[in-house]
Amino acid sequence: MVSYTISEINNILKGELIGDTSQKIEGPEELQKASCNQITFIGSKKYVKFWEDSNACAALVGTDLTISPGDNRAFIKVKNVDLAMATILEFFNPIAPVFETDIHPTAVIHETAKIGHGCKIGANCYVGKDVELGNEVILYPNVCVFDETVIGDKTTIWSGTVIRERCIIGSHCIFHTNVSIGADGFGYRPSEDGRGLVKIPQIGNVIIGHYVEIGANSCVDRGKFSSTIVGDGCKIDNLVQIAHNSVMGRSCIMAGHSGLAGSVTLGDGVMIGGSASIKDHTTINSGATVGAGSGVMNDVAAGKTVLGYPAQDARDMLRQWVAIRQFMKNK
Repeated sequence: MVSYTISEINNILKGELIGDTSQKIEGPEELQKASCNQITFIGSKKYVKFWEDSNACAALVGTDLTISPGDNRAFIKVKNVDLAMATILEFFNPIAPVFETDIHPTAVIHETAKIGHGCKIGANCYVGKDVELGNEVILYPNVCVFDETVIGDKTTIWSGTVIRERCIIGSHCIFHTNVSIGADGFGYRPSEDGRGLVKIPQIGNVIIGHYVEIGANSCVDRGKFSSTIVGDGCKIDNLVQIAHNSVMGRSCIMAGHSGLAGSVTLGDGVMIGGSASIKDHTTINSGATVGAGSGVMNDVAAGKTVLGYPAQDARDMLRQWVAIRQFMKNK
């Protein structure tokens, strides 16, 4: 088991070491669950009260906190506790599952596929006609990549993921289990006799930028025509729906159970809370935030925060909630 002294950890973080501990640190843990050989973190003043009863031997604390660590315990003071904890988690991150062979004998790879240097392809994978994999791409077992798809260098795709034909995936992406890329968009119209629905063909594709991460069981549908686009650096949680012809700018965040209807446009740095729904043909401009559970029916201005169902300016919605609560209290 890997372990570090508090000084070794501080040498990496370059924080301010307060106190000392003789304990070797074997991993990080939450403040109230930590054992004596673990490091924890205190991100704000409201958690200070839990330090005295914690068994942790060390903690990351913000520079604005003035508590002392106590006997045989230590603090590392840092400007950003969350980022420092991310670095610590990298210290203790277990190695990924091991490939005993780079390309498993049960993988089916079309003779026209181009496989880059250092790729790893697990058991029962399918790589179709004219697919191009960049260097050091990893396909874990049971991944399907269909015809004419291109995947950039050092992208990792976990088991159960299906990437349909003609999609373009950037480099350094991570797709978690059971992601669907390039399935048909949801397009139907009533038939002329009014007795059924006519399926609208979806002939576009999906283009995903670099350093994109997509959580388990999320879906990015292909365009009806042209492309559904996910910009560089976007981070998408589990169980998220991105519908046909939507366009996401750079570094957008979508939390779990949120969804974009067809032809939604997101600017750069848009944040969408869990279970929020965005109406089709809506534009949410750069830097805007959509609160959890909200329903966006109209365009949202750059930098604005909206909340509620239907969504409106967050301050107006909060005032409404306060007024309703007061009314019910006085009723």
